[in-house]
Amino acid sequence: MEAALSWDVDSPALPTVKNALAMAQQFTDFGRIVADDLEAKLLGLPADFCIGARATLGEASRRLYLRPLAQTAAPRSAAHRAQNLARLVQALSRAFGEVYREQVRSRSVQAPQRE
Repeated sequence: MEAALSWDVDSPALPTVKNALAMAQQFTDFGRIVADDLEAKLLGLPADFCIGARATLGEASRRLYLRPLAQTAAPRSAAHRAQNLARLVQALSRAFGEVYREQVRSRSVQAPQRE
């Protein structure tokens, strides 16, 4: 992810379209896995629980199912797509962590006190 995020898309030194699209596909595949796991974690929880994570999941449901760019895409477009998907995967990972921390916190609040 860091490699894709380090690209300067305004620079002429961009990765090849083939490499950028391959990374975009990897981010898409991984993002779908994380999104599915996040959705499973959110099932059965109150609708107002982790609203930010739910918003991220909604955005992911749109962006992870965009039609892939063609191999004839401009290098800048391919690099942008890979970067945007890398940022989305980062956001999904943060959202997953947010839900996990919130679940741990709410369990510790609900746990009966032992004497």
